[in-house]
Amino acid sequence: MADLDPRIVAVELDERTVIWRNADVEQERRVAIFDLLEGNMFRPLEVEGGGPWRLVLRVEDGRLAIDLTQEGGSAGGTILLGLAPFRRVVREYFAICDSYYKAIRNASPSAIETIDMARRGIHNGAAELLMERLDGRVEMDFDTARRLFTLICVLHIRQ
Repeated sequence: MADLDPRIVAVELDERTVIWRNADVEQERRVAIFDLLEGNMFRPLEVEGGGPWRLVLRVEDGRLAIDLTQEGGSAGGTILLGLAPFRRVVREYFAICDSYYKAIRNASPSAIETIDMARRGIHNGAAELLMERLDGRVEMDFDTARRLFTLICVLHIRQ
């Protein structure tokens, strides 16, 4: 069956895997979900049927689990992705985001811009890694991968 509508129409995070989020992280989550739903391309390659898709993201035994359901309610299965290759980039992203949030409160505009450029660079690299790790299982565009990486980071917060 052809993929009728290769996009995500709903996404949620399994809140049982997230213990605590500060206001900055919660804002990042809201923006990532809003932007993701506004425009994305997401085509699972190993799933019968077509989209659009509803996703539930969760962490299970050190792996990202992406539960897929077609908009009409048909289960599409679960995509599992080992998170070990993301540990370093998630740590780097958290560190640069922390620097960014501190900078926007009291640093000069040029310092903020420098940190933001570094943050975007790490984020872009992580999106490429996500696309690479899902190659052959999910086809997606770069912006979709960036936003999904943001949500993966939110799932990693255990403070």
